[in-house]
Amino acid sequence: MTSDFFFSALITLLVTIDPAGLAPIFMTVTAGMRPDDRKRVALRATAMAFGTLTFFAVFGEGLLHFLRIGLPAFRIAGGLLLFWIAFEMVFERRTDRKQHTAEVAITIDHVRNIAAFPLAIPLLAGPGAITAVILLSARTDGNVVATAGLLALIGAVLLCCLAVFVLAGRISALLGTTGNVLLSRLLGVILAALAVQFVVDGISEIGR
Repeated sequence: MTSDFFFSALITLLVTIDPAGLAPIFMTVTAGMRPDDRKRVALRATAMAFGTLTFFAVFGEGLLHFLRIGLPAFRIAGGLLLFWIAFEMVFERRTDRKQHTAEVAITIDHVRNIAAFPLAIPLLAGPGAITAVILLSARTDGNVVATAGLLALIGAVLLCCLAVFVLAGRISALLGTTGNVLLSRLLGVILAALAVQFVVDGISEIGR
């Protein structure tokens, strides 16, 4: 595995999970909590998300095989899904959807459970992140070192999320409305290019 794979994997995970974009949502979901309670929620949410993404990184390809879904087909479908997420980011729809998900969840679940839903799933380990992890895992070709590196990257990105949650108030104020919008659109364009590459790879494999 080359450094290009790890760089691509890091960018993909950062964009799909979007740590900075989760800061205002975390503040909304944990509104009224004491700082210590917020830290506990952040730790629990990131731990659950890591477990979920690790499961799909290790067993996701086997699950696809069990369901008789070809990897090229999943690459194309996953690429299209990631492209849609990128589209939402560029046109400012993704944040609104996540905000709505969080607000609905608060009215249904007890505060003690918000670490699992909506923070861990679907905001951290959502469809886009799970799809990206399975696609990236498939690119390791079963290489143990590459898989371990991918898991390390997942852990690193989720540690970034944990840091963002702990510093959510400061980050949201620092970026401001304009900064959040610009960051979301820039990351959306990058994700769109990565998504197209997944589709191209899938089509190339079918043509072989």
